[in-house]
Amino acid sequence: MIENIKKEHVLFLDIETVPAESSYELLSETEKRFWERKSEFLKKLPDDTPASLYPRAGIYAEFGKIICISVGFFSRDGKFRIKSFSGDNESVLLNNFHALLTTYFNKAEHRLCAHNGKEFDFPFIARRMLINGIRLPSALDLASKKPWEVPHLDTMELWKFGDYKNFTPLNLMAHLFGIPSPKDDIDGSQVWSVYWNEKNLPRIVTYCQKDVITIAQIFLRLRQEALLVPNDIVVVSESSDEHVVQ
Repeated sequence: MIENIKKEHVLFLDIETVPAESSYELLSETEKRFWERKSEFLKKLPDDTPASLYPRAGIYAEFGKIICISVGFFSRDGKFRIKSFSGDNESVLLNNFHALLTTYFNKAEHRLCAHNGKEFDFPFIARRMLINGIRLPSALDLASKKPWEVPHLDTMELWKFGDYKNFTPLNLMAHLFGIPSPKDDIDGSQVWSVYWNEKNLPRIVTYCQKDVITIAQIFLRLRQEALLVPNDIVVVSESSDEHVVQ
């Protein structure tokens, strides 16, 4: 039962991903051929082309890259602390996240929690780590693990209650539980443009952190516990400075 999991043992996370290049034209000829084959399955309109569909490449680990991983955890002082790993260099970002997992979230009782994480966040991170030559940490290495040994929680799966056809987005669950929407500025479909066209990575980091807070809030509501208030939330910058969310 979810109530039996100590919330201090859970690392909440969300990732933001974008196409590996700013446009289809910048791909190598080999990469173009692979994307052309993939895009055939995405076509819905007669004028859809590999180039016009390329902004969607970011949702596939084979064609995209991670530009931000935001994490949050309940610390012993009762605060919910958030930290983000972000940047243009995916290898550096992933190595820093790897260090966090192997140093602080490496015990059997630890859990990773994301919304739709089993379908997207967890496998995406694992694939990109391998592509970047990074050894998988135990929390993401599922080979030979029995289902009950996989240390992953998924708020969308918890909400399904065994209903395999149900897909409930994060902002809808937030609305149902009276939690402020994390999509008050941008949503996932706009991340690629904000990154490649606006060059505004801090805006994406803020959006990613809001998602992490929302996932933690939903986790609390699923346990019938009180929601976090702004003074409970502390953002730890990548330079380790802290500030309370107002």
